[in-house]
Amino acid sequence: MGMFLGIDAAASGLTAERLRMDVISNNIANANTTRTDEGGAYHRRYVVFEPRVKDNGPFQSFLKKAANKLEAGDGVRAIRIESDNTQGPLVYDPGHPDANADGYVERPNINVVAEMVDMITASRAYEANTTTINAAKAMVTKALEMGNK
Repeated sequence: MGMFLGIDAAASGLTAERLRMDVISNNIANANTTRTDEGGAYHRRYVVFEPRVKDNGPFQSFLKKAANKLEAGDGVRAIRIESDNTQGPLVYDPGHPDANADGYVERPNINVVAEMVDMITASRAYEANTTTINAAKAMVTKALEMGNK
């Protein structure tokens, strides 16, 4: 049904941004973790999103993109959580239990300030999707009120 397309798309955004906030929270919580089950320091994780599109075949997809129309099922979805495998900073601390033979400890590759900025961005996106749902609900309510008069 056409009037619920916005709610459906915004709901998918709510789900995706909630996952993103969970992953960012996990990164912040592990900002000082130098030993993981996999071995080595904790590596930052991030969520990969993709558009959620209902595919009705190549020609239908082409027409839909050309007309720039939304259909039920549009929105966003998280397809995977990936690790940023860049090496974290090495800190000289020969007394640390995770120090290598040269006395260096690899710290997690997490910049807490950048993670907080990402958290604010995800939170604002979550709020925007909530506002979209509330606006769509208000429009449906008004339409129903007009129909009762």
